[in-house]
Amino acid sequence: MRASRTIMIAVTAGLLTAAPVTVASASASASAVAPATGGELGWGPTYAPGKRAVAKGTLTSSGLNKTRIPATSTVAVKGRVTDLTRGPGCGWAVFRISYRTNDGNVPFKHRSYLDCSRGTPRAFAFTDRNVALVELKVCSEGRASRPSDVCLYAGTWKILYSSL
Repeated sequence: MRASRTIMIAVTAGLLTAAPVTVASASASASAVAPATGGELGWGPTYAPGKRAVAKGTLTSSGLNKTRIPATSTVAVKGRVTDLTRGPGCGWAVFRISYRTNDGNVPFKHRSYLDCSRGTPRAFAFTDRNVALVELKVCSEGRASRPSDVCLYAGTWKILYSSL
């Protein structure tokens, strides 16, 4: 019984001392996210697992609206996705864009770009309004009409822009 109390105190003390480290590391990683106040940020290269595909480009934000919660802006993304596989695979650049609707909800949508020509990049560009968050994931899969659920829901997303 005494040992479990000691562990609990140590865990609690560990959480208390870890909080400032987490905040500091979050501040450091936030500098890699596009500024919400405007400007252009280069992103990438971002690789698929196994370095079988790569994507890189730029993101520009403008028109930050702080009167809404969450704050939103217009975001323009340009880039290239390149398939690096030696077989029948393709490279996907998948963007998850969280935006604010007129009724105050914040749903997300996906924009996906496919390249199946080994070593020859495919260019893409898009612009969205009322954007709160832009995330990126690069995957390598077979040719399909859309990315698989494994690509969309397994692994982590890289944050490119946050108005928060």
